[in-house]
Amino acid sequence: MNTNTVELHSVSRTYGSGDSAVTALDKVSLFFPRGSFTAVMGPSGSGKSTLLQCAAGLDRPTSGSVIVDGTDLTELNETKLTLLRRERIGFVFQAFNLLPSLTAEQNVALPLRLAGRRPPKARVHEALSRVGLGDRARHRPSEMSGGQQQRVALARALITRPDVLFGDEPTGALDSSTSREVLGLFRTMVDTEKQTVIMVTHDPVAASYADRVIFLVDGRVHDELGSPSAEQVAAHMTRLEAAPC
Repeated sequence: MNTNTVELHSVSRTYGSGDSAVTALDKVSLFFPRGSFTAVMGPSGSGKSTLLQCAAGLDRPTSGSVIVDGTDLTELNETKLTLLRRERIGFVFQAFNLLPSLTAEQNVALPLRLAGRRPPKARVHEALSRVGLGDRARHRPSEMSGGQQQRVALARALITRPDVLFGDEPTGALDSSTSREVLGLFRTMVDTEKQTVIMVTHDPVAASYADRVIFLVDGRVHDELGSPSAEQVAAHMTRLEAAPC
């Protein structure tokens, strides 16, 4: 059994062509072990979002391969890629992206309904209970705090029991206390349920919840830290941002 949930093999992504071509990722090779929590950081324009989009199958690399739980995404057509994302990949973004007219349980059930499946009520409530909102199933987003809305978004991402959960600045819109609660949920899912989490963040405190932090500079892996403190991450980012281009 493969011990890596996600693998990037010499992945490059170039936008445009000729003299105006911009290389966002430059032959990046990375491995994300099953049941691990990885934070991805770097200065603005370093390729963080492009890395996440290619790893999650939202964007196709110009060259190289992306493998999720043994499946090479670069060999799939658009239909199969959409199905794989829907079934095996979870997403949590800075914007909660909840439908305001739906209750928490209806928002959580949405991915299964979009896949043409009838969501079992018990499974929906299990997902809400995992994020501590078992008693808010019938509340609409306007009746919940920002942190509660992000937890509903997390439950929605988990309802399909994905192989990997991607977070794109998932705590960026939250205050520090609520942010710690959400990050604690990520950490618990990794430690107790062997969920694989890959999170892009600019926040050293958020990154300190991860098992390792990968730093990108100019589309390449520059360095990584294992089990770092927020202070270590902040110091590392300060050095990267102060370095001459």
